[in-house]
Amino acid sequence: MAYEEYRNASRLARKEAVGMDELIHRFVQEMKLSSGLNRQRVFAAWDSVTGAAPYTLSKSFFKGVLYCTLSSSVVRNQLSFQRKEIAEAINAALSQDELFTGSAEGYVKSVILK
Repeated sequence: MAYEEYRNASRLARKEAVGMDELIHRFVQEMKLSSGLNRQRVFAAWDSVTGAAPYTLSKSFFKGVLYCTLSSSVVRNQLSFQRKEIAEAINAALSQDELFTGSAEGYVKSVILK
């Protein structure tokens, strides 16, 4: 009888409280979701920095290079002159993003427009 009471008491014992931000960070690390999450954050930064989301047909990110296919040749030509500034602005936006788990310094090395 005493064993049952001890067992139930230990089950109800309080554990150390963890904040939601730490819990989400642990979940992302444990489930190995950081690379996919980072890729989505890069795509969102592209949309917000350039404003070319309506003209973007596809985006891919591989080894620090962001590839974007645009439907408008005029927009592609205008953005091609600003590729270095766009990469710097995306990295700046990623450094302020709370959901981004990588190091934003030099994360996007270059932008290729198709």
